[in-house]
Amino acid sequence: MIKFPIAIAILLALFSAIGNAMFAFGQKKSMVSANPFIFLIFTLLVCLALFIIAYQFAPPVQIQAFITENYRWFLISGIGFFCTFIGFYFLYTRFGTSYYVVYAVLSIITTSIIVGIVIFREVFNFYHGLSVITALLTIFFFYLGNRLH
Repeated sequence: MIKFPIAIAILLALFSAIGNAMFAFGQKKSMVSANPFIFLIFTLLVCLALFIIAYQFAPPVQIQAFITENYRWFLISGIGFFCTFIGFYFLYTRFGTSYYVVYAVLSIITTSIIVGIVIFREVFNFYHGLSVITALLTIFFFYLGNRLH
């Protein structure tokens, strides 16, 4: 039994955040190319290889049934990955990795609000609202910080 589910959520979010930081670091350190897709293609090949290795340790599933049931969601998620990675590429190469702050706040709105609350009707209360307001203030303060720069 999990006594502190928020602790598990924080650890999973931290794991994801570390992975995202590694992605940003690698992308920022790589040579900028006239073709933004080349870095992303090779990055995705490494990711795919790691998924194939990890897949070997997961419980077996009926792959054909799974694909048949979920192909629409693969398409939507795949297009989402594409948009995210292309957006990251141009954001990091043209503005720098510190601009991830802007992405993160906009992700709060698009993912937490639109997908979580509007589409899936997840719980939203006063404190969640305050967290969104302070996130929006983050963009404002980031903007001010860049003006003073």
